[in-house]
Amino acid sequence: MNKQLTQYSPVTVIGAGVIGISWTALFLANGMEVRVNDISDTLEEDIHHGLNTIKPALQALGYNVDNLTANLIIEKDLEKALKGVKVVQENGPENPAFKQDLYQKLEQLVDKDTLLFSSSSGIPATVIAERMVTPERVCIGHPFNPPHLIPLVEISAGEKTSQVTIDKAFEFYNILGKTPVEIKKEVPGFVANRLQSALFKECIHLVLEGVVDAKELDTIVQQSIGIRWAIGGPFLSFHLGGGQGGFEHFMAHLGRNMQQSWANLGQPELNDANVAKLIANVQTSYGEQTIDQLAEARDRSQITLLTALREK
Repeated sequence: MNKQLTQYSPVTVIGAGVIGISWTALFLANGMEVRVNDISDTLEEDIHHGLNTIKPALQALGYNVDNLTANLIIEKDLEKALKGVKVVQENGPENPAFKQDLYQKLEQLVDKDTLLFSSSSGIPATVIAERMVTPERVCIGHPFNPPHLIPLVEISAGEKTSQVTIDKAFEFYNILGKTPVEIKKEVPGFVANRLQSALFKECIHLVLEGVVDAKELDTIVQQSIGIRWAIGGPFLSFHLGGGQGGFEHFMAHLGRNMQQSWANLGQPELNDANVAKLIANVQTSYGEQTIDQLAEARDRSQITLLTALREK
C-alpha cells in the first residue's frame, strides 16, 4: 500500500451497487483494508461478481490483482463495519431522508476524526448533514462512473464543512490517482451530471423524433464531441475554434447564432410510452451483447484513452 494511504485505511464502503463495488475495487487495488456494508441478501455474490468483472481493467492499469480480495471484509452489521475506520465512502440511495438518517448514525458510530465522504450524485452536503452534530466532517466526493476508471471526483463542501475536511478529501483522492475538482457552489447535480443531463435531454429528443437511433447517436458523439472534449473540454474547444482571435472571436461570430438555436432544442417527456420506445431502441442497438460484455469492451476502450491522455 502507498505509505500516504496508511492514514486513510481502513475504509468502509457503504452501499454495494455499481458505484460502491467500483470504489471497493480501486481501494483494494491500492492495498487498503476495505469493509463493505450493505443489507442485500446477495451481498457476497454481488461483490465477488463485480470485482471479477473489474479485475481485467485494474490489471491493464498496472495494478496487481492476484490477491485483490485479501483485505476485503464483507460486513452487514454497520457498527462492526465502522469500528476503527478512517474514511467512509457512502454510496446509498439518492434519498435525502435516507442519507440524513444514515449520517446521524455514522457520527455516533465512527471515531471523531473519521472522514465522511458521500458519492451522492445530486444531494448537497448541507442537506445530508442537516441533522448532524458534527456536519464539519461531511463532504461530497462524487465520482463519475465507474470510479475505478474515470478520474474525476467532484468535491462539494456543505455550508459547515471544515477546510480540514476539504483538504483531506483532495489529498485522499489525489493519492488514489483521481482528479478532484472543487465545486465552489452547491448546486443540485453538481457539474458533470448537469452537463450530462443537458446533453442527454437532446439525445432523447432526437431518438424519439426518429432523427437517429440510439446506436447512431452514440456513434456521432463518440466520433466528434467525445474526442474533442476528451482533449480540451467545451471552452478550450471554442477558444481554439475562434482561431487567432480565440474565444472572443468565436462569440462575436457564432455566439448569437448558437443562442438562437437553443429555441429549437427538444423538450421530451419521459412518459411511459416514450420510455418504452427508448428502451426498445437501446435493446435493438445493443441487445445482442450482455451488460458484462459491453462493460468489458467499454473498459478496454477507456483504458486505451486514459493511457494515451497520460502520455500526451
